[in-house]
This record gives sequence, C-alpha cells and structure tokens, in this order.
Amino acid sequence: QVQLVESGGGLVQAGDSLRLSCAVSGRTFSRVTMGWFRQAPGKEREFVAAITWTGGSTYFADSVKGRFTVYRDSVERTVYLQMNSLKPEDTAVYYCAANALFSTAPIFKSEGYAYWGQGTQVTVSS
Repeated sequence: QVQLVESGGGLVQAGDSLRLSCAVSGRTFSRVTMGWFRQAPGKEREFVAAITWTGGSTYFADSVKGRFTVYRDSVERTVYLQMNSLKPEDTAVYYCAANALFSTAPIFKSEGYAYWGQGTQVTVSS
C-alpha cells in the first residue's frame, strides 16, 4: 500500500514563490512516475508536472514551463514542486500522484495514476 501526503500550500502574493512537498510511504517500485495535478473551483483537474523516479525526466504543462520545477529526494522519499513567479491563475488545490505499475496511459492523463494524496491549497492574490 502506498500513501502520499502533500504539504506546503498557503496564501501568497503574485510573483512570490512556494514549494510543495509530497512524502511517499509504503511499498513502491523504483520505476514509478510521480505527477502533480491541480484543480480550481468549478474546473476540471489538470496536469501540472511529472517526474520519473529512476531517470529524473521531467514534464511540464505549457502554462507553468519556465516557472515551475519538479524534483525528488530519494533519501527522504519526497517529491517537490517548486513554484516561482506565481500568478492568480495558479490558485487551486494541488495533488501529487503515483502512476500504476504497468500503466500505458499518457503521463499527463490522471487515469494512469493509482495513488493520490489529500491535496494542499495554494491561493495566489493579485
């Protein structure tokens, strides 16, 4: 069983920075993809970023490229989402997720992820 716990959300002003953490516990294989998704009120959940645990390959939505960075700490078993130059449109509940072991779904599709955290609120004021 895998458990994911997000933290680090809060209220910030436009242009500020914030770092979200996703602590991973339980049994996982090394060949896992960790994804970040977000959902704003009245909108569907959307892909933000992802990283492969073993190779460290990263992927980003066009809306956050150049502003967000995703990385992992294998010793602490934690995935981070560093968010810079935040905009009001970044306001949402942010979720981390781990993909299914043999999933063939595209990395930006939520259907391919089997484990989800509880979410952490990020609010950006103008």
